[in-house]
Amino acid sequence: MKRQLTVEVWVGAFVFMTLVSLAVIAFQVSNFSSWKEKPSYQISGLFNNIGGLKVRAPVKISGVVVGRVVGISVDQKTFQARVSMSVFKEFDDLPIDTSGAILTSGLLGDQYVGLVPGADDEVLKDGDQLDLTQSALVLEDLIGQFLVKFSEGQ
Repeated sequence: MKRQLTVEVWVGAFVFMTLVSLAVIAFQVSNFSSWKEKPSYQISGLFNNIGGLKVRAPVKISGVVVGRVVGISVDQKTFQARVSMSVFKEFDDLPIDTSGAILTSGLLGDQYVGLVPGADDEVLKDGDQLDLTQSALVLEDLIGQFLVKFSEGQ
């Protein structure tokens, strides 16, 4: 009887640790980071086409995550997509002429905002807007352009 109780306790402990491990993995995979929130500041940019960009997509410089997309809306004056980004405070020295582009991880991967720092001495502050932006390359548009060019050559 005592041996059976010991086995049941060990099996219960193993099941509990497995569930905790799965929960931690699920939070990491889903980019859930509110429990480790870093101090940040907000910037935004206007894009003609954001493709499949989503809220909480990474903002990267040279492939390194420096922030997250926190909001996507339509600008009421220009009718372009306004992408609001939260950039970590440790990167508060980005020049004001920094440019932003919507890029894709791999051929068909998730989209993210890539920032390319400029050379100006003035830096971005909370609430500033990127002046130089490049919209997403949409695969369907590229295929359509290729088909049009291909059909003209026939």
